[in-house]
Amino acid sequence: MRKLGIVAALLALLCTVPAPVSAQKLYWTTSGMFGPFDIKALIPTYPDSKQVTIPISMWVLDHPKGLVVIDTGNNVAISDGKCKPYWVAGFCDMLQPSQKRADVIDMQLQKLGYSTDKVKVVITSHAHLDHIGNIKMFPKAIHAIQKKELYQAWWPEKFQRGGAFVMGDFADARDFNYLELDGDYDLFGDGTVVVLSTPGHTLGNQSVKVKLPETGTVIISQDAIWMQANLDGYPAGLNYSILDYTNSVNRLKMMRDLENAKILMPHDQDQFATMGNKWYK
Repeated sequence: MRKLGIVAALLALLCTVPAPVSAQKLYWTTSGMFGPFDIKALIPTYPDSKQVTIPISMWVLDHPKGLVVIDTGNNVAISDGKCKPYWVAGFCDMLQPSQKRADVIDMQLQKLGYSTDKVKVVITSHAHLDHIGNIKMFPKAIHAIQKKELYQAWWPEKFQRGGAFVMGDFADARDFNYLELDGDYDLFGDGTVVVLSTPGHTLGNQSVKVKLPETGTVIISQDAIWMQANLDGYPAGLNYSILDYTNSVNRLKMMRDLENAKILMPHDQDQFATMGNKWYK
């Protein structure tokens, strides 16, 4: 009888399947908007001219192992119409940023009941002005970024230079704790938050895959895929390599299809209008 009891216990252990681990909840917010302007300014191959006003997406992930921010938006200095003293005039005139002080990531965190000093990890998709703008607000965090992209921030290749990189965004952040990545990375070691290397837009562009308890898997593409037009076959107009860009788009599409995931796109006005400014659990 005792042996039967031991066998039963062993069988019970073998049959016990651990519950899948998932991140707790994800909030999609924005650092103001860009526009309106003609979509062809961003996607030259788009067949028709049309005016777009696009979100500057940021993400707050409340995870059991720590609070995560994905991209920090436009620098606080451009808030409330003060763009030209900080950005080059051409970018201000074309993009027409609408950011108010209340849109900046520190205020967005405060609105959600958090503070910058409670953020454990900042994931920066790439070093362009609308994605890395406020990393200096997070001196205590671990900053996860592709090593190639970090070098492009400090010492950009000639073809990468221009108004999209603003040294003031990260000039005083050299001594931060950088998790310098070389490819994909499972952030917490449990599959809930996976940083994906998606070069093409920049040398070290990265996206993030998140597993949520109710929503399931979402892929935050950041600038690997700007908007639906890119998924429809019209490539973004600002890429260092159209080959790497296309490979990254195809990779995320395959992940979407294989994992029944949703791609959340940072600059898609229609998607943000229906899905932005809310929690996903």
